[in-house]
Amino acid sequence: MQRFAVVLVLIALAGCQSEKPAAPQPPQASVEPTGPATRSDFSQPMTARGNEPFWALTIDGTHLKLSRPDHPDLPAEAPGAVITPGQASWTAKAADGQDIKLTLYVSDCSDGMSDRQYPMTAEVALLNETLRGCADQTARLKANPGG
Repeated sequence: MQRFAVVLVLIALAGCQSEKPAAPQPPQASVEPTGPATRSDFSQPMTARGNEPFWALTIDGTHLKLSRPDHPDLPAEAPGAVITPGQASWTAKAADGQDIKLTLYVSDCSDGMSDRQYPMTAEVALLNETLRGCADQTARLKANPGG
């Protein structure tokens, strides 16, 4: 009987002890994503290209230039990029007042005409036309022109 009383006292004491609150955990360090998102550095000069119709757009900082057959080159200025996870977009104004919006999405892309794989898809919105294609850093395209 005495054992039973000792056990009850120990259980009662264990229940009366205040539990220390858990120490706050430090915030988890953000882990860099792997895969396509790590392949883009939107601060670098970029080149976007498309087929049917053929077109190319280069962006270097705030300077954009759209080139298409049978059209004069269209240079434009953008105040900067709006960068969100997985994409960047520039809204530029050409000298003739035309708006050009370039959006690059971090997403594997194939141009359909070659074996080249690009780390981004591109969309160029003009007044009455939307051009779609692929994009990469200009330096990477120049370093490997054939794909």
